[in-house]
Amino acid sequence: MTDDLSTWLSCPAPDPEARLRLVCFAHAGGSASFFREWRIPGCEVHGVRYPGRAERIDEPSPTDLRRLADDIAEALTALADRPIALFGHSMGAAVALETARSLEARGVVPAHLFASGSRDAPLPSPEELVPEDDADVPERLARLGGTDPELASDPFFLELVLPYIQGDGRMFHAYEHRAEPPLRCPVTTIVGDADPDADRRPWRELAAGGFHEKIVSGDHFYLVADPPFAVLADRLDTAPAG
Repeated sequence: MTDDLSTWLSCPAPDPEARLRLVCFAHAGGSASFFREWRIPGCEVHGVRYPGRAERIDEPSPTDLRRLADDIAEALTALADRPIALFGHSMGAAVALETARSLEARGVVPAHLFASGSRDAPLPSPEELVPEDDADVPERLARLGGTDPELASDPFFLELVLPYIQGDGRMFHAYEHRAEPPLRCPVTTIVGDADPDADRRPWRELAAGGFHEKIVSGDHFYLVADPPFAVLADRLDTAPAG
């Protein structure tokens, strides 16, 4: 990897024989390590390293979701020698959407976009988009299932993670959805059947390249206990070899 790629991407298991690369975008407050154990036959899995956490803890957290996506897309063009699929969970689905648009503007059409923890539905009304109170963060982290409850209440852990959780929240709330340009790549949304916190976005209207929604068992963090490997493998099996 070049320095720029290693800044933006983590690839625990490089596979030069893989047919395509799957680039994974974590939820708000998440990092590339969320995907470190992911293994899918035929795919080389990469996790996106957002600034302001983990290996990049000394950098400022991003404030503009679209600019973040442009920076990621610029780095990903170096991987365009093989097909690239994108997987984003929750906030990561929106970052993946804008990254896909930025890649397509550069002439790189992703093989597929997976929007996890997100469903095809009208956008929330403005009154629904209420920023969280800091005091509610531990409870929400535990309730959503992405963080161990004991860890979520640890003051030292919270001191470390609260700045970038809050930063991601501000960035996501400031992000203004746009209907154009539509995506040329196919889109699959994956949402838990018991997920009241799913991101809502008119994916069907955004996906000029085809749309499919997959309902799985679980809540917002269904993928902790049961990653959607079978869904990804099935949909990517139809992707062009490039």
